[in-house]
Amino acid sequence: MTSDTTADNGGDKRLVAVKRVLRQAADHINADFGIRLWDGDVIALGPNARTDLLVALNSPAVVSRLIRRPRLATLIDLAAAGDVDIVGGTLLDLAARRGGGTKGIWKKISKFSLARALWPFLFSAKADAAATPLRSEAYQGQQIDKDAGGRDNKALVQFHYDLSNAFYQLFLDPEMQYSCGYFPTWGSSLEDAQRAKLDMICRKLRLKPGERFLDIGCGWGGLVCHAAQHYGVEAHGVTLSEAQLAFTREKIARLGLEGRVHVELRDYREVTGTFDKIASIGMFEHVGLDNHAAYFTKLRELLKPRGILLNHAITRPAKKSARAFRRKRPEYAAIVNYIFPGSELDHIGGSVSSLERHGFEIHDVEAWREHYALTTRRWCERLYAAREAAIREVGDAKTRLWLLYLAGVSLGFERGTIGIFQTVATRRARGLSGLPPTRADLYADGDVTGQR
Repeated sequence: MTSDTTADNGGDKRLVAVKRVLRQAADHINADFGIRLWDGDVIALGPNARTDLLVALNSPAVVSRLIRRPRLATLIDLAAAGDVDIVGGTLLDLAARRGGGTKGIWKKISKFSLARALWPFLFSAKADAAATPLRSEAYQGQQIDKDAGGRDNKALVQFHYDLSNAFYQLFLDPEMQYSCGYFPTWGSSLEDAQRAKLDMICRKLRLKPGERFLDIGCGWGGLVCHAAQHYGVEAHGVTLSEAQLAFTREKIARLGLEGRVHVELRDYREVTGTFDKIASIGMFEHVGLDNHAAYFTKLRELLKPRGILLNHAITRPAKKSARAFRRKRPEYAAIVNYIFPGSELDHIGGSVSSLERHGFEIHDVEAWREHYALTTRRWCERLYAAREAAIREVGDAKTRLWLLYLAGVSLGFERGTIGIFQTVATRRARGLSGLPPTRADLYADGDVTGQR
């Protein structure tokens, strides 16, 4: 740890003040990392804290801006700009070494000391903000809730998915699966988990040769190609991402699947025809709560009677009222504004109720929360290891944001503040469903890795 003698002998008053407060906080936090300030000095946040992992505050403007606008969005913009940075790891590492944490910490610090520390920043706040305006990486377009109100699904989707195919290849598996893996064991590789996921989806849908299968929001084509190759279906996929469409068409040609797999740039609302089976994997989140009735009505229209639907979607826990549920916590709002514009998460009870109201019979609901916690952790670790290549591909700001995003959602899944479910339903019709009496056949051969 370096000395702050120069500052204490009449240097920057802001440095002296912030160091004093951090030292007081360290007595209560007892974390295993440090804070590096803009003069290079490091304040350890615990008596035995290592300083191989640091939160770097690279400018006094960090404190000034947070005083003027004390919101999570301000902190995210500062992180994207590099004014706040994690050195030596990711948010996952900070969480693992946070010690007692910061909850209630400000109640333990002298209010006089805190006011004294912030006072010098009050006078510099406006000057710091005016000198170097922060550039926001948030989505700048309109996020209209209702399709009927002019919601632009294509623009919302392309903000996220057309970032760069090469960027996604840095952390996804070879099949470019950008949804929750299914881990046969917690020690399984990401590749095995994603193959197992593809196979489990096909098994739950009970795909058979010659059936017409629709994948709504087909991504980079992993599921449609897997279903055609291993289950003999005629697969049709739709996406609103130009980048995903180009990648998938190249993959279809490379695998010799022309005539068996068809993909197109099309909104799901414009799809026509009748299908034996439909999958919606990680797409429902983009629909918007106000559009669920139209979504399930359309899927019912596309599915033959007793055809099977698998709806795979991230959720939030239900609240005491619909009004309370629609209120977005700052972390949730940040993900929407900076990563997934226009997206809204349902609770599983809401999704199941919507399915039943719109002509579906529910057969199975399975929670995959811990699987997604591990999936996103693996993605974060891979992106961190490839961060130099990511910076070359999408720039510093996007790379920093995505590392925060992947780590943050992994922690959310671990802690249970977000969940994910696979729901299997059929288009309701009179009589028996035609499904087996148990789910034992899904695991009959003990193989969920897709290896035949």
